[in-house]
Amino acid sequence: MQRACAGVSTVMMQKTGINSGSITENSLILLKVTDSVENATETFTGTGKQGFTEKGQDFLWELESETICSVPTVMIPTNLNLKSWFQNHLRFGQRIEEMKNKHYTRREFLRHLTLTTLASMSLPILSSCSKDEIEDFLQKHFLEMTEEEKKQVIAKLEKRYFEQYGKKFQISTKAALPETLWGYGLELSRCIGCRRCVYACVQENNHSRYARQLHWIRVLRLKRGNLINLEDSEHYYAPETVPEKGFVYLPVQCQQCQNPPCVKVCPIHATWQEPDGIVVVDYNWCIGCRYCIAACPYKGRVFNWAEPNLPKDEVNPNVHYLGNRPRMKCAVEKCTYCIQRVREGRYPACVEACPTGSRKFGNLLDPKSEIRYIIERKRVFRLKEDLNTEPKFYYFFES
Repeated sequence: MQRACAGVSTVMMQKTGINSGSITENSLILLKVTDSVENATETFTGTGKQGFTEKGQDFLWELESETICSVPTVMIPTNLNLKSWFQNHLRFGQRIEEMKNKHYTRREFLRHLTLTTLASMSLPILSSCSKDEIEDFLQKHFLEMTEEEKKQVIAKLEKRYFEQYGKKFQISTKAALPETLWGYGLELSRCIGCRRCVYACVQENNHSRYARQLHWIRVLRLKRGNLINLEDSEHYYAPETVPEKGFVYLPVQCQQCQNPPCVKVCPIHATWQEPDGIVVVDYNWCIGCRYCIAACPYKGRVFNWAEPNLPKDEVNPNVHYLGNRPRMKCAVEKCTYCIQRVREGRYPACVEACPTGSRKFGNLLDPKSEIRYIIERKRVFRLKEDLNTEPKFYYFFES
């Protein structure tokens, strides 16, 4: 009798009726199981017993005799490490038992079902992707990467962007500054609705241009005296000059909530809140489900429906991995308070571009900062405070 291939004991073969003399390194072991796939999973993973010899070479998998029947047949490639294969399935069986004993709510069940469906859908999708797209899809979550892994990802992206745009990119991964919580202030009595902040943001943050054009900032026009009724506002206005008599203007962007609903609904944790309060997105990790867009009460997020239309001569090469680097199709994006600038000690682009000085920015934890002065001495309010999102974006009027 020939020796069985590594990791499979003769006890297991006798239990399953396999002739060990026919086993080779590249052959297939056929395990007959119960009458259905569902029962097969339950029996095969639930009744096995794990055992080793003194040398730890043999892995015993004992099956009950009644599991031997005609159909269906489970095929296991023996050119893999079978000990690892059986160990993984034993752990899988333990997880099945844990799931049996746990009662799921309807919301939890739908969430698990969605994740399973997305995982199964990813297989045919990946088969049509390029090598770079597959590597992006399969790379680690940004928060789980080591510093060396981050350097490798950055080097790959810089090479790709140079080939695509002909510019040498500087991609930062700088972490949040200590003892910092960024806050924003906007004086509505000074805003004239010129939208210079909008286009400064477009230039700084590498937004898609023309068709389709994406904006992180929207400026709403409302009739004076009707500020609380945002449903009657409009952001498609084009007068010859601004400001217009009888109107006020309300710029809206990501409110950088302290209790962000968009983070809570993301099924794969592609968006999260940094220690300095900025809510960011890992574009490579995002699957484009748009749950976060639906959850945001401020319409602060946008979706890339197509490949970004970004002219090469207008590209900003000074970027942050979690901020203004060029995004890809089907990724969700949003305002990050110009994370590539504020973590280097600069103001956001929209603050610098405002011709009337309506926009203020600073550290909420610094009692001497301008934003703290405004909160403590001006008539401030936040949008939709009743939703308990705790925005760090404060609107105020000059008292």
